[in-house]
Amino acid sequence: MADAKPFAVPEGATGCLVLASGDVLWGRGFGAEGQAVGEVCFHTAMTGYQEIMTDPSFAGQIITFTFPHIGNVGANPDDVEADMPHALGMIVREDVTEPSNFRSVERLDDWMKRHARVGLAGIDTRALTKRIRTGGAPNGVIAHAADGKFDVPLLLDMARAWPGLEGMDLAIAVTTEMDYGWEGGVWRLGFGYGGEGREDDRPHVVAIDYGAKRNIYRNLVKAGAKVSVVPATATFDQVMALKPDGFFLSNGPGDPAATGEYAVPVIQQLLETNIPLFGICLGHQLLGLAVGASTTKMFQGHRGANHPVKRLSDGRVEITSMNHGFAVERDSLPANARETHVSLFDGSNAGLELTDRPAFSVQYHPEASPGPQDSFYLFEKFVGSLR
Repeated sequence: MADAKPFAVPEGATGCLVLASGDVLWGRGFGAEGQAVGEVCFHTAMTGYQEIMTDPSFAGQIITFTFPHIGNVGANPDDVEADMPHALGMIVREDVTEPSNFRSVERLDDWMKRHARVGLAGIDTRALTKRIRTGGAPNGVIAHAADGKFDVPLLLDMARAWPGLEGMDLAIAVTTEMDYGWEGGVWRLGFGYGGEGREDDRPHVVAIDYGAKRNIYRNLVKAGAKVSVVPATATFDQVMALKPDGFFLSNGPGDPAATGEYAVPVIQQLLETNIPLFGICLGHQLLGLAVGASTTKMFQGHRGANHPVKRLSDGRVEITSMNHGFAVERDSLPANARETHVSLFDGSNAGLELTDRPAFSVQYHPEASPGPQDSFYLFEKFVGSLR
């Protein structure tokens, strides 16, 4: 049961964050009215809030943005990674202002409202971020009511009843429902997402969609591949029927061990074909599970566009974009899997490569949206290995 203490709503408050601990943070709601329950995390990127909100990897999560000015460039239909936002809501320091960007077509708060996502402004995001850093990512409910009326005990019960991401398979909820061929290349000013060439002899990559960001497919095309996409639940026979030259395992949300119950047996069969395979984020974790490694829930996770990663082959440091709350346990890697990249923030595993199969993966996001382009070579390495 919720605490019996009364909750007084501060004057002018139209939004709140209720944590499972019983703490309530009051602010100003924007976007859609209502409430959503999930894991509260923080993200350090200064740009790309639309890409972040629409990244399927954020399903089940409420994002605290550490950069205070979110929404000042508005929203547009190009800067998205999926048809809809998958993050449950956003928490920001400053109120969303009128957009100031020539590409904007609507305000961020209108975009949030149109997609039924709750926003909360006026929060001390620095204090909340410090709390998550020291106490781990908590469960919570974000709520917006224009009339300022909240049933806080009910919201608290919701936060405490939510089971958390560990053991939760969310890939099944965000994957594509059917096979399709991907079209379109990377975005260019004045051209949009034009193709990078349509030669019939391009190597064919079959991508398993566990919650993929669109920009991954765009970069595979830019590197010279033709891409077909299949659902997370695709069988080995369904994948092979497309006559692939390479396999791609996408990013996605939730606990890799839960998704792995149906994904790992298929990946193990794919590895036996000796056809090149490349995985990103959840795909990296699933590859690790498929070869016998284990994964674990991280204390606070990695989410941002400024994460330094060391490439062990030559010592080069890449500044990467990351978004994950689970990690492959280094000590569990089998003899035929070598570590290739390491996070310089906490030393956690950030990449692996098999020594007896043409397969490799990274924990971070080399598709560079948001983030720099230090890691595009991974797409070139993969596509260059095909055929």
